[in-house]
Amino acid sequence: MAYRFYLGELLLPVPPESVQTKISNQNSTITLIDGTEYNFLKVPGLTEISFDFLLPAFKYPFAVYENGFKDQKYFLDEIEKLKVSKKSFKFLVSREFPNGTGIYDTEMNVSLEDYTIKESADNGFDLTISVSLKQYVERITETLDIASDGTATVENKREESTSAPSAENQSYTVKSGDTLWALAKYYYGDGSKYSLIASANKDITNPNLIYPGQVIVIPKE
Repeated sequence: MAYRFYLGELLLPVPPESVQTKISNQNSTITLIDGTEYNFLKVPGLTEISFDFLLPAFKYPFAVYENGFKDQKYFLDEIEKLKVSKKSFKFLVSREFPNGTGIYDTEMNVSLEDYTIKESADNGFDLTISVSLKQYVERITETLDIASDGTATVENKREESTSAPSAENQSYTVKSGDTLWALAKYYYGDGSKYSLIASANKDITNPNLIYPGQVIVIPKE
């Protein structure tokens, strides 16, 4: 099974070996004088996600890069941008069978809470990055405008957050491990829309067969 992990637009070159997802609880329990307990159910708290991933110093055959090999500094700089930007971003895990058929995805807006850079002689020049994410829920601000005639209008405003870019007509060079399902998931947010890409490229006769180095068109949705 193939995994792809995105932090915003950043594809991790090596997927984590394991991921811990904590679904928080906000329920409260009270105990009456007679000892009877009551549990008051509330909406779930924010989901917390943590994992470690390998950041290679060299281009290994098992690592996947978009648009060519990037060194460690590139990834460290991008992760630092996510941390200091004060904006949420999209966390995406794409899962596929070896034939490229999508299984299911994990996708949510998150904030980068903490990350740790680990260096060890056992790993040579490679680094291990520990990441802690927290689900982000947009705050909605309501503004009440009252006109001179006494009528009131309520305007809802959402905070801006960063996410993967919407699809534009552009060319894309296929990399090792790419599938149309994963590309559709990234550009459209829905892997099942892979047929949009296939139909825009006459040289794709079989959606399950695309090749590294192949230049394809990513059409507008």
